[in-house]
Amino acid sequence: MQQNVPDFTALLRSAKRSAVHLEMRDSYMEDPVFAAWREGREVDLPQEYRQWQALVKETVARGVSLRRARIVSEPATDYIRWEHALTTPHNIACGENVRWLPRRVASDLCLPGNDLWLIDEERILFHWFTGDGEWAGHEFNEEPDTVKMVTTAFEAVWDRAIPHEQYTV
Repeated sequence: MQQNVPDFTALLRSAKRSAVHLEMRDSYMEDPVFAAWREGREVDLPQEYRQWQALVKETVARGVSLRRARIVSEPATDYIRWEHALTTPHNIACGENVRWLPRRVASDLCLPGNDLWLIDEERILFHWFTGDGEWAGHEFNEEPDTVKMVTTAFEAVWDRAIPHEQYTV
């Protein structure tokens, strides 16, 4: 179901009020910056990181609330420790609001089966990954019942989640 999937940058630029991102995996595809961090090497942020930062700043400057919630296992994987230590401070500096929810306190929440972006509580872009965390595709959805379910799930996660500055890994 990858047909009719809008370009992500265009989708985020279309946001008028809100853009929320729900992440539920403990690791994702291999990233050269992550590999360098894991090996103790210092690396400049690649161009795609700087492009993301510019897009976030542009989106927030238009008055769009940008929130990211991560459901994580504890103890955290190296990937999550890297996100917490390195990438999340960059996200926050650009205007994102980020919270963390330990998986152990999410058991009674009804959650969608995949990571996603929800734009203006109207449009969803689901992301699919392989078991190894590699990109597998995505699906666009505007079905009202699915949008309502995703909105409710995200808000339940957000209400329980711990703000980045208070969460330690």
